[in-house]
Amino acid sequence: MALLLVPAVEFLISARGFASYRYAPPDAERVPAVAPPAHAPDKPTVAVVVGNAGANVADALVPYDLLASTGRFNVYTVAPERRPVPLLGGLDLLPDLDFAQLSRRLGGKAPDVTVVPELPSDEDADRRVVAWLRDTASRGLVLGVCTGARLVAEAGLLDGREATSHWYRLSGLEDAHPAVRWRRGVRYVDAGKVITTGGLLSSVDGTLRVIERLAGEDTAAAAARTAGWTRYSPGAPAHMPESRISPSDAIVHVLNLGYRSRSSRVGVVLTDGVGELELASAFSPFAEVKAVRTVAIASTPTVRSRHGLTFVPRVRLADAGDGIDRLMVPGTAAATAADPAIAVAARRAGVPLEYPHRQPGFAFDPVLDSMARTLDRPTARWTRKILEYRDAGPAPAGPRWPWAPTLRLSLLALAGVAALFIVSLFVRLIRTGSLRRKAGGSPGTAREGVSPRPAEEHP
Repeated sequence: MALLLVPAVEFLISARGFASYRYAPPDAERVPAVAPPAHAPDKPTVAVVVGNAGANVADALVPYDLLASTGRFNVYTVAPERRPVPLLGGLDLLPDLDFAQLSRRLGGKAPDVTVVPELPSDEDADRRVVAWLRDTASRGLVLGVCTGARLVAEAGLLDGREATSHWYRLSGLEDAHPAVRWRRGVRYVDAGKVITTGGLLSSVDGTLRVIERLAGEDTAAAAARTAGWTRYSPGAPAHMPESRISPSDAIVHVLNLGYRSRSSRVGVVLTDGVGELELASAFSPFAEVKAVRTVAIASTPTVRSRHGLTFVPRVRLADAGDGIDRLMVPGTAAATAADPAIAVAARRAGVPLEYPHRQPGFAFDPVLDSMARTLDRPTARWTRKILEYRDAGPAPAGPRWPWAPTLRLSLLALAGVAALFIVSLFVRLIRTGSLRRKAGGSPGTAREGVSPRPAEEHP
């Protein structure tokens, strides 16, 4: 018990801290004065839902980028209310429209496609999104990404249909929604009016399927090339092995969640024109495996992405430094024309500066390689598994094991044993001293070498 008590307390504190960080609300409720994007009536409209409590950064931004890159759709992020909401990992997004604004823009019609990412469980936000899905989005095509299938199922849109979701959450969904015919080991399931995908980067395949259906295979293939996605499988989902948690996965997960330094942070510098998929690659890997906290930094109050999304940073570049281990600047454009002010901020803070997207390719590849180098290879492998992204290339450089959290766990366990030893010794000393006092000073007891006085005689 002594061996486990201190590590268990530390694990619970760290786990609670990370849970509160993942979708921490924006610092301010101020709505930036940003006009909604223009609308082209001749194009199909796609609504990417983000709830009032936020959304998964990869589930929302990856489909958005793929669809917007085609130029064939109106693509909007929408929420019950138009105010900044947190994306997983500390990236605050101002939705393009609220539900009412979207309805007015479409003349009361449903969007042609609705993308439902994972949303953090929030009773009020869930209720409003589920009602909108059931009453409005159900009249168009619905794409449920990862555990966004939870809300699609709660809206009753999956009853009697085949569907899939993230392998890590499928058992819970099977118990909660037995009327759905859940499938494992597939990247997406096309059930006609509803398409559901596996976890996170399986959304690439599901989104390309949407593009196929609405704009044709050539457009989908072009979107895959633009994203650097080499696994495009026209007309059918690519093969995906069924995943399970191995013992090493569980150990790595526990070490990262409970025993990495809670003060370790990666500052992600936002720049105008950054790709949405590039942004997702900088936040999602670290947040999904709960290894390192990320924080959005910028030199301006708002940042506009490549296709017009508005992001609100939490830290100004001039204030970056305390608690930041390194600065990462996502985006090909940022790497091509580096801002000198970012280099100055890195030197002032005394931290490394990294531009992961200097080379063309899929945006997640260099970030995952960087994770292996700066953290360790098992953590990077576990991240790929969570992302449903396998790489057949050579193993990246990096430590072979998460030694730092392992050492921390060991020291905490030894601290528990040491504390037990000290307490036991203290208790033993107290007991020994008490016994000696009783032996030497109790009333009516004889001391060694001294005879008791005889009682006085009375006549």
